[in-house]
Amino acid sequence: MAKAGSKGKSRDLRASVALLWGEQDQPSRGPKPSLTPGRIAAVAVSLADAEGLDAVSMTKVGAELGVTAMALYRYVPGKTELVELMVEAVLAERPDLAAAGPDWRRQLAQWAGRALAVYQAHPWLLTATPMRRQAMGPAQLGWLDAVLGALAPTRLSAAEQHQVFLLLVGLVRNLAQQLADHDEEHDQEWGRLTGELLERHANRFPALTEAIAAGAFEPSALDPLTFGLDRLLDGVQVLIESSAG
Repeated sequence: MAKAGSKGKSRDLRASVALLWGEQDQPSRGPKPSLTPGRIAAVAVSLADAEGLDAVSMTKVGAELGVTAMALYRYVPGKTELVELMVEAVLAERPDLAAAGPDWRRQLAQWAGRALAVYQAHPWLLTATPMRRQAMGPAQLGWLDAVLGALAPTRLSAAEQHQVFLLLVGLVRNLAQQLADHDEEHDQEWGRLTGELLERHANRFPALTEAIAAGAFEPSALDPLTFGLDRLLDGVQVLIESSAG
């Protein structure tokens, strides 16, 4: 995600981390704060859910709270930090994988289902959490910790466990993006136009023509999350078994 803070200003990452972890210094003088970072983030989440992440601004959030944008800067340095707080807000409920039992596959499948549900409820989360290292609060780290906890009993190394997490979250994000982009009317038009093109150029794309004729792009009874998870976790199982040998 592109930086959303003030142009020309370098971020104080220590201040951002302190904000996410609730460790920022509290003013000892002056009037008692009327807002909290959490309350501000909750309003911003509602705006993003309704109108998308681009619609979130300090001005809009302030208006929803009945204050000016400048008043919010007492609590949140800028939009970049606000988005980080929003991520924490929607990930606040750490997945409890105990109900899945001790099996690591069941635990990771439950984690993936919970994660996909969060992405579907808050599509802007895809943009707000780019796949690069960034300042993270306890909620976001809790989701990572849950996966590592599920993999802890295996013989995988710490580096391998982290790579499994990246594969897992990548699968979930990819599926979430597909679902967010889905447009039934567009898909039907795409199918019609593609079919017409292949009727004229079938000899250039024989495998694709055959796949479409066999129903490759038709609605399927396969659950994409289950299918992807089974393939991914089968590979992890092989790695675990080879590590035990």
